[in-house]
Amino acid sequence: MSAFNVMSVAGSDPSGGAGIQADLKAFSAHGVFGMSVVTALTAQSTRGVADVHGIPAAFVTRQLDTLLEDATVHAVKVGMLGTAEVTEAVAGAIDRHGLQDVVVDPVMVAKSGDRLLEESATEALRTVLLPRAGLITPNLPESADLLGVEEATDLAGMHEQAAELLELGPRAVLLKGGHLDSEDSIDVLAVEDAAPVEFSAPRVHTRNTHGTGCTLSSSIAALLPQNPDTAAAVRGAKDYLTEALRRAGDIGAGGGQGPVHHFHAWW
Repeated sequence: MSAFNVMSVAGSDPSGGAGIQADLKAFSAHGVFGMSVVTALTAQSTRGVADVHGIPAAFVTRQLDTLLEDATVHAVKVGMLGTAEVTEAVAGAIDRHGLQDVVVDPVMVAKSGDRLLEESATEALRTVLLPRAGLITPNLPESADLLGVEEATDLAGMHEQAAELLELGPRAVLLKGGHLDSEDSIDVLAVEDAAPVEFSAPRVHTRNTHGTGCTLSSSIAALLPQNPDTAAAVRGAKDYLTEALRRAGDIGAGGGQGPVHHFHAWW
């Protein structure tokens, strides 16, 4: 069987734990061929983001069109976009090239607290990109930002916000509950015309959580072409991430919030 090609549209992380670098590792771990379009360069380590250099929207479009006029892409993970102009450029490429299985991780603020999406770009993300997504994977702060409400503090609030996010136009929403104060990490999957599904996993107590959101969303994107059942792809990605977190201490790639172990099944 020929390989599946999965494209990441995201920023670069020199530390290797998040962004394009994490996406490509997750793609490889799930047996698909990874491609990438860079939206921003960051000066970044496990301790935080020192600076961001955005790629002009016209050159992001040039990257997308050059690649997609040549290669078949079976799924897409969209991460850090930075500006409204880049967000609109990615949305345009989705339409022009008929891209399917688009997983959008609405990267807005890094774990270090550094903002990675201009506040003026939130509206473009909400109104232009999310309606073109097959699945979005916000965490609780991102959900609150997108909806203009307070952050959910319990599971009932998560269900309510997941339903509200679905009304913005994506075909499915995976609202991640990692920020809740609970023993288990619970995510809520909302799909139109179906009952919501909860995914629970034991919380892994580690400081090495750099790139968890990137890794989960790119893992889902890698699994969707292989198993188009969204819930099954989410479960597979969550199981993979849980083990990557458990083994994160094996890496030792920095003195701050270290990366997860993308290749825990091999070394």
